Amino acid sequence: MIGSINIVTNLHVNHNIECMYKKLSLLLLSGIAFLPVTQAQILKQLGKAVSSATGGTTASGVTQTDAGNAIKEALAKGVAAGIATLNKKDGFFGNELYKMLLPPDAVKAGNTLRGIGLGSQVDKAILSINRAAEKGVGYAAPIFVDAIKEMSITDALKLIQGDKNAATEYFKGKTTDKLKAAFSPVIKGSLDSTSATRYYGDIVTSYNKLPTTFNKINPDLQDYVTGMAVNALFDQISKEEANIRANPAARTTDLLKKVFGK
Repeated sequence: MIGSINIVTNLHVNHNIECMYKKLSLLLLSGIAFLPVTQAQILKQLGKAVSSATGGTTASGVTQTDAGNAIKEALAKGVAAGIATLNKKDGFFGNELYKMLLPPDAVKAGNTLRGIGLGSQVDKAILSINRAAEKGVGYAAPIFVDAIKEMSITDALKLIQGDKNAATEYFKGKTTDKLKAAFSPVIKGSLDSTSATRYYGDIVTSYNKLPTTFNKINPDLQDYVTGMAVNALFDQISKEEANIRANPAARTTDLLKKVFGK
């Protein structure tokens, strides 16, 4: 069990760690070109890349490097699971937990347009918004990989005995703003390519032209979709982390088994 692990202190991170993240970065980047892929495919590749890069540890105990990298690997697996779940047709639109509707400031506009027979405009906008999110999350991998890589071994060690989603919450607190900033232009490109920007513009224009509209709207669609997509990914990461901590079958590499128990 985690509480009984005897962590050997004062060991330095060796060259294998850098190799692991180089392999992981290349792995996920190469996967983007062929997304969507299945979660099983991503996790199988991750397991091979990380286990081969972190070999050579001794059987005398779990080192700082082992423990720190196990948390990082759990996060990497969560990212892979999240991307595989969301980066496919209906990953957002067909999932009631993650399906995006109109931004809060535009809900009244959507309801008003439905009431006057323009519901098809609203439906097109909602579908295209979700398609943009499904497409956009496929490009999140390198952003998350860099953020995981930046986590220090010391910080990672503190999370070993944390709550079921301690690593995810730490990761979320440290990287959300950076992730949104990097992810936002990707989402904008997806919104444009799926016509979400145009369909959403049609809603805003139609609503603002109504004689009964006194307060014109223009919510930031890009910011809304970016935030919702990032939140969905973090939710997936949290679920995978909790699964790894609680379920031995989810510890698919030797490193995770060694640190979290078999």
